[in-house]
Amino acid sequence: MKILIVGSGAREHALAKALHRSPQQPEIYCCASSNNPGIRNLAKGYWIGDICQVEAVSKQARQWQIELAIIGPEAPLEQGLADELWAHAIPTIGPKKKLAQIETSKAFTRNLLKKYHVKGSLEYRVFQGMADVQEFLQHLGHDGYVIKADGLMGGKGVKVAGEHLHSFQEALQFCQELTDLGHSFVIEEKLVGQEFSFLCFSDGTHLVPMPLVQDHKRAFDGDKGPNTGGMGSYSFANHRLPFLSDTDIASAFHMNESIIDALTAEYREPYIGILYGSFIATKSGVQLIEFNARFGDPEALNVLAILESDFVRICQQMVTGDLSHEAVRFANLATVCKYAVPQGYPDEPQKNVEITIDAVQNREQLYLAAVNEEDGKLLATGSRAVAVVGVADNILAAEKIAEAEIQRIQGPLFHRQDIGTRELINRRIHQMQELRQRDYRLL
Repeated sequence: MKILIVGSGAREHALAKALHRSPQQPEIYCCASSNNPGIRNLAKGYWIGDICQVEAVSKQARQWQIELAIIGPEAPLEQGLADELWAHAIPTIGPKKKLAQIETSKAFTRNLLKKYHVKGSLEYRVFQGMADVQEFLQHLGHDGYVIKADGLMGGKGVKVAGEHLHSFQEALQFCQELTDLGHSFVIEEKLVGQEFSFLCFSDGTHLVPMPLVQDHKRAFDGDKGPNTGGMGSYSFANHRLPFLSDTDIASAFHMNESIIDALTAEYREPYIGILYGSFIATKSGVQLIEFNARFGDPEALNVLAILESDFVRICQQMVTGDLSHEAVRFANLATVCKYAVPQGYPDEPQKNVEITIDAVQNREQLYLAAVNEEDGKLLATGSRAVAVVGVADNILAAEKIAEAEIQRIQGPLFHRQDIGTRELINRRIHQMQELRQRDYRLL
């Protein structure tokens, strides 16, 4: 079977490895934006170009006679790549353009939740310009708001009061910047608690959950510094998180189901692909932060590292509408993912610096991201460069593996040493104890 992966980051490298492990032994092809040797070494065909040029990608897929496509990043979904591939009879993992609006438009999602009375919504308003912005900010309070650009901003379109914005003046300035760029934006109430990622496979009717993951957006140890695309993540061997109750998990899954039902009612089209709900456990229960229409990065690395089932079979069932829970099985192992990123990331990263991965021992759990190979040299191009995943019976052992491996990567890079450690996880558990006045078991 000929399978196309669109994208060339660590997420797509993880997808390629999962396909490569399949007993069906598919031929892997890739449409990429850079020369990622990790993917290229697994691929029979490798095309480099603009993956948002849907006609060019579709043409290449037809030339390769692709039988199934998997779209990694969100930007090609926004451009309608899934629609184009389906139009040429190429079954595709990744929702069509209208359905992908749950990620590509924050305003669309909030309005859809409101229209279909989906639990987990919150107080918000959509703005096309500066009119009434100050009034609504003052209504939510000095530290009580989040401002989100309506559209894809590469992880830089969200700012939180008290973290990135320290006065109404700074908030108004950010809103003005978005307005000047031609962006509408959403202002919504700020939620306090612990965030988590809940990914599911969807065939348009059936939703099958993956292990819960917690990502770490801040650049530096101790959750300090600017937001990033994600510096790393962890999952527990029981596929849960220690600060979540059964009710929390059921509530989040219900919201994932509800958005699929709402999209189906709105467009009469099946949502085929990955649904990734980003949630926050608060004092009063679980609330939705946002939905994403593809695998998370780094979350994909955690879940695919312990996927025991045939990933090709799962994809086949998704596109034919007969996905079963029995087809999806994950090992009861803990995972810790850590990213090595260029010095200066994310604000002023060094670019095209040489890095070396030769000393890494477990290459199966090494994932190349924003890199390019030129003249036999591996170059970090300016974003998250290389990820490693530690896999073990428990979270602390997995962290030790990940930390030892990432230390073996050489070059002008840095990483967060605290992801998956007892100290950081217990601090998060403590926060939920204080919020909810309830005892949780510490590590």
